[in-house]
Amino acid sequence: MRRVAITHVAQSSGAESRESLMDFTYQINREILDKAGLKREDVGCIIAGSADIFHSGLSCANAFDWDGIGAFLKEGSRAEESAMSFIYGCMRILSGHYDTVLVTALVKGSENPDNDPITSFYGDPFYLRPVGINESVVAAMQMRQYMERYKVTEEQCAKVAVKNLANALFNPYADRKRRVSLKDVMSSERVYDPLKALECAPKSDGVVSVLLASESRAKKLTKKPVWFAGYGCSMDHFNPGDRDLLNGQLKTAAAAAYKMAGVRDPKKKIDVAEVCEPYAFQELLWCEQLGFCGEGGGGKLIDSGATQMDGALPVNPSGGVLATNPYPARGLYRIAEAALQIKGEAGEHQVGKKVKTALAHSTHGFGGQCHSVVILSA
Repeated sequence: MRRVAITHVAQSSGAESRESLMDFTYQINREILDKAGLKREDVGCIIAGSADIFHSGLSCANAFDWDGIGAFLKEGSRAEESAMSFIYGCMRILSGHYDTVLVTALVKGSENPDNDPITSFYGDPFYLRPVGINESVVAAMQMRQYMERYKVTEEQCAKVAVKNLANALFNPYADRKRRVSLKDVMSSERVYDPLKALECAPKSDGVVSVLLASESRAKKLTKKPVWFAGYGCSMDHFNPGDRDLLNGQLKTAAAAAYKMAGVRDPKKKIDVAEVCEPYAFQELLWCEQLGFCGEGGGGKLIDSGATQMDGALPVNPSGGVLATNPYPARGLYRIAEAALQIKGEAGEHQVGKKVKTALAHSTHGFGGQCHSVVILSA
């Protein structure tokens, strides 16, 4: 089978941009092509990862992305979820039809409605929407259930926000970065009990691009290719009432990715993880389901310091989604950050140890309805 590598990465800050959507997108795609020494004509295929439902303030936002990402009159496609756009790009190369693929994910969150009103449209219009359900409402129910079933405390959940916002201080692309105490998080406004404001991801702008190449082409484009090693994706029932919110499909997605990458013990094999945690407690729950600790052990994991920047298994050294949340693009941001850690090019938020294997995780939908897991290797 052919091998696929990430050769270059470019990303914007999560801060509000005053540029038009097309110009905002163009700048990052121009940057990544310049880094690789390529022209638009040199790229075989272009994949866009963006949503078309109210994101960027447009009802068909992904139709406006096409020119900005350089896809005009080129072979390309669109994917709603950015981690899936990444694997779609990999498959284009694995098929043998292309040697280079540019994958870009984007959103102008500053021109969106707030995330909760948007996510209310995930619910069916007859039963769920009329009761006011949205992503944060389901997350609050999930958090309460998590704490009660496993005796995880609110303070342990809040520690994730303390850690990740502190990590973001060293990431120039992070949107929300501040040194907060446990008391600050615990005393922040209750959004939906028991969720507090500092435990919920912000709304961000963001464009991120990843250049993929076949093995022969990658070695000509960069001295440090990052290899695609494994992928898994799984989706749960649509209605959150039809599933166990604490036992979703992340285990299934992770198992598929680990099997493909030959990872038998993720606690030992994974050097760093970028985990999609729109809500602080979810990092603990997702770490359990990724096999980084036992069931119900997320609280003890954060207490141990293992997931700190200098810990045995750093989780979200970039600050994660709590620091920057360009909603449809956040999965590709996790992949880009994981790749930078392997390349040793993450700057001030580079972890202290040598990174050979990294994990990138993405989730969307009520309570983690859909999960994607990508394994990258040096």
